[in-house]
Amino acid sequence: MLTLKSPSEIERIRAAGAVVAACHKEIAKMIRPGVATWDIEELVEDVLARHGARAFTKGYNGYRYATCASVNDVIAHGFPNRTPLKSGDLVKIDIVAELDGWLGDSAWCYGVGELSPAAAKLMRVTKECLDIGIKHAVIGNRIGDAMHPLQQHAEANGYSCVRELAAHGIGRELHEEPSFIHVGTPGKGFRFKEGMVITIEPMINAGTWRMTIDDDGWTARTADGKLSAQFEHTIAITKDGPVILTAHDDE
Repeated sequence: MLTLKSPSEIERIRAAGAVVAACHKEIAKMIRPGVATWDIEELVEDVLARHGARAFTKGYNGYRYATCASVNDVIAHGFPNRTPLKSGDLVKIDIVAELDGWLGDSAWCYGVGELSPAAAKLMRVTKECLDIGIKHAVIGNRIGDAMHPLQQHAEANGYSCVRELAAHGIGRELHEEPSFIHVGTPGKGFRFKEGMVITIEPMINAGTWRMTIDDDGWTARTADGKLSAQFEHTIAITKDGPVILTAHDDE
């Protein structure tokens, strides 16, 4: 069931989102060759604790970590580990913070060291896809009106949008209604309403949109082994337009 949020509830989600943003700002300072995603995991645990928040994903459906750490061909839900990152890697860090019973959710893609032109372009276009999706998430539009231009932008650059992992509503629970993927047809799907709080989180692949799941039951990889990038924000639909609740100060 869709639950619309009041302005005060949106502010509670924004407070949780600010903690997630604080984590990402600290991660951006430490990303370099030789750092392991386990180092990032420990950093995030520390930042969350300092803000009086907790990692919602830790223990969620059996998941054991505060972060999802997805490197190169891993699309999402990768486990943090002690393998040092290398120059040229793309690493996606997804964090869900719970603060006073409310959740903020944001994934960010980081380039490690010197990226290849192909990897740098994939990162840039994926962030542009996020921005396009947010721009069109306005009262009166349907989800297809927002996802269609996002999908077009990805495909015009030779990329594909993952279709087997969904974005979602968020509030007191991580996966609330509505659920949707990052492809669409104009005029189709649910209509944006004031008080909706959702994630927009395009996962853009350099090759096919199809994916596989590792034997661990979590790690999602591109089916062809090519790179994947992702950027995600939690946003509120308001009468004044979409409001980013996980915004970084330096965006």
